Amino acid sequence: MNIEQRNLGTKKIEVEFRSMFNKKEYGRIKEFLENNAVDLGEDNKDVHFFIMSDKLLKVVDNVSKNNAKVVLKLNKIGKGSDFEELEIPIERKHATDFTKVFSSLDFTDNIMRSFQKRQNYLYKDVEIALKYSDVWGYHLELEIVITDAKDKELAEKKIKEVANELNIKLMTDQELVEFTKKAEEEHMPGTPNLRH
Repeated sequence: MNIEQRNLGTKKIEVEFRSMFNKKEYGRIKEFLENNAVDLGEDNKDVHFFIMSDKLLKVVDNVSKNNAKVVLKLNKIGKGSDFEELEIPIERKHATDFTKVFSSLDFTDNIMRSFQKRQNYLYKDVEIALKYSDVWGYHLELEIVITDAKDKELAEKKIKEVANELNIKLMTDQELVEFTKKAEEEHMPGTPNLRH
């Protein structure tokens, strides 16, 4: 099921893994995907993250697709591979207003902004987002969306098989916790609000 097919009335659980690498590896992976995967197109996004201790709210301005949405992930990176996600499509012209509203509610002071250069692919039922941002550098996300938690194990197996074929190392929960903690500390209030 791709992003456009997801239905707001259906429970959505993203089974997701990440990998980080250097520019040379980025080029190698990009070449492989261009030759072997279905190209789902450019997907550049300007995202504001509102980071809480146990969940993540974000306002996504999709520059490439000229749309926007508010997303609530009911889990946080580094706490397992599955993320139940709630999405509300919004008009792109209102993305800044939603960002201001959420910033004004003071439910978190941990707010980050990230511009993500991103190209999406589909390979062996796995959605792959090949990405670059200033904070994460060159990286990718491998994802399968499921509607029932009982399908998580099979989704993880498929993702790990694709990762092996791509010859990449998936980040562990511990690596994700350490990396995101460092990134959040560098962008807490009082530090410059970088486009990353």
